[in-house]
Amino acid sequence: MLLVGLGAVSTTTIAGVFAIRRGLAQPIGSLTQMGTIRLGKRTEARAPRIKDFVPLADLNDIVFGGWDIFEEDCYAAARTAGVLEPAQLEQVRGELEAIRPMPAVFDQRYVRRLDGPNVKKGKNKRDLAEQVVADIRAFKEQHGCDRLVMIWCGSTEVYMKESAVHATVATFEKALEQSDDAIASSMVYAYAAIREGIPFANAAPNLTADIPALLELAARTRAPLAGNDMKTGQTLIKTIIAPGLKARLLGVRGWYSTNILGNRDGEVLDDPESFKTKEESKKSALDYIFQPQLYPELYKDLCHVVRINYYPPRGDNKEGWDNIDLVGWLGYPMQLKINFLCRDSILAAPIVLDSALFLDLAKRAGMSGIQEWLSFYFKSPMHAREVYPEHDLFIQLIKLKNTLRYMRGEQLITHLGREYYD
Repeated sequence: MLLVGLGAVSTTTIAGVFAIRRGLAQPIGSLTQMGTIRLGKRTEARAPRIKDFVPLADLNDIVFGGWDIFEEDCYAAARTAGVLEPAQLEQVRGELEAIRPMPAVFDQRYVRRLDGPNVKKGKNKRDLAEQVVADIRAFKEQHGCDRLVMIWCGSTEVYMKESAVHATVATFEKALEQSDDAIASSMVYAYAAIREGIPFANAAPNLTADIPALLELAARTRAPLAGNDMKTGQTLIKTIIAPGLKARLLGVRGWYSTNILGNRDGEVLDDPESFKTKEESKKSALDYIFQPQLYPELYKDLCHVVRINYYPPRGDNKEGWDNIDLVGWLGYPMQLKINFLCRDSILAAPIVLDSALFLDLAKRAGMSGIQEWLSFYFKSPMHAREVYPEHDLFIQLIKLKNTLRYMRGEQLITHLGREYYD
């Protein structure tokens, strides 16, 4: 697993896997490690663990590496992040200290609130991409890896829109040579991974692999793709609550969301341009779940507000507040208020692990390009341009499990259930 950005999320993932491998903790939150999958009829009582049903890579076979703009090893980085207790980190200290970051591709124009010394130099962005490719090949050889997966766990970049530079592989590669501003650092990593045929996931809301040029390249190299922006705190709750409200056809006049967060991610999002990227990701889910074009009397005039405030005392312990103004029978108003005190990296770590294991499975199964069945994990899931993205968490889970059944030649579950009564 090659992780871009060895900060709070990455070090929490790595330390967690080390602890789980040694029997020091449980993989709570990981579908690949704890989830089951129903096979056949309910009367058959077949529900194996997912990891026993499909041939996922074993946790003992995973080697970690990555890039970061800071030079400290993963133990020091984890101490700086302050997510895990020092006593817990001490139990896996040796393994964490052995992982030191490779110099990163970084340009402060895309992440204005960060800067660090461990940065690659090159004559242009094409040169930087070639350096990343060289890192990938060297890591694979050094550690004797059969396969690799890359996940962008770096900070949220400034808001960008697709442009002519992103249209084809040819225009993209020409822009790399010209160090075009339309190619952000995350795109350099995605290009390097996809060119090598390596599965790539984007854990941030950046415009990255979801551009025509990199989709074209992925089709050539048979690289599976997933993203964007991992669904952890407030958006996770939205994609649980909103489908229930819609299922009961309760109207929603307003949904006000605010967050306070004090880790490096919060500091980055204090920049308006980085926040805009995150805001677009967080706000899109409700539009697709509620489908106001189909239910205008219930959702057409929904006022949806999202706020993120950087508050250093909280560190990685994020607090999300949601106020939802509802409309019920005969137009009577109601309210729903949710206060979620969560741990951002604790929620993200099992998703990073699951995404990597499922993308590796997809690669071995001959699946390439957008893996829409992994939408379950993302705020702004990648999707074919001719269809809308599915944001309903429960539909996403059905899609994921049916894909696994399809891979293994098992009957797809429709939940019709007529066979028990006919």
